[in-house]
Amino acid sequence: MTPIKKISIMLVDDHTLIRESWRAMLATVENMEIVAECGDGRLAGELARNGRPDIVLLDLTMKPMNGFEVLKIIRQLSPLSKIIGLSMRSEPVFAKKLLRSGAKGYLTKNSPRHEMIDAINEVNKGNTYICQEVQTLQSRQTSEGDNKTPDINCLSVTELQLLSLLSGGDTSKEIAVKSGISVKTVEVHRHNILKKMKLKSTTALICYVQSHALEL
Repeated sequence: MTPIKKISIMLVDDHTLIRESWRAMLATVENMEIVAECGDGRLAGELARNGRPDIVLLDLTMKPMNGFEVLKIIRQLSPLSKIIGLSMRSEPVFAKKLLRSGAKGYLTKNSPRHEMIDAINEVNKGNTYICQEVQTLQSRQTSEGDNKTPDINCLSVTELQLLSLLSGGDTSKEIAVKSGISVKTVEVHRHNILKKMKLKSTTALICYVQSHALEL
């Protein structure tokens, strides 16, 4: 009988109790094994480079180096490792930002055990995974989309990327060059962003981003 090829997993969280909890949750899953764990972002990069885990479960609120910084390091040192971020934040825009940064999955720390297992299996297959809590919030925001309050969560990943450039003051031509798309396509996206967020001008859009101190 051919032995089951186990999914190798690395745990990265600066709280020992959290890592122990994750390890206990996954210990009885037949096709998974914990191959490394740590609470230090810089060490995480070295462990990933040496161990090449299939999956990295990564806390996004680590200190002093945050999860987004650690994600970048791991992707550089072990590009084939697929990263699933975990956070207390359930805003869809935060999950989109993580995927845009190169992660393949997003769970909140309210996610149940079975959802963590589902996420690992799906991401290991090459799919992306967003937990149910975030999906539910996204659906609710979409269904309530007729309100008058601007909501960045309604934007797609592509629109968020362009919004980051728009808020930095880039012209349509500059954005087109950086994004590898036509100026016309940039203008279409700009129009859609303003429409979705119920704003009348790019200036109003930039003011909204700055006044809310949004990380894009």
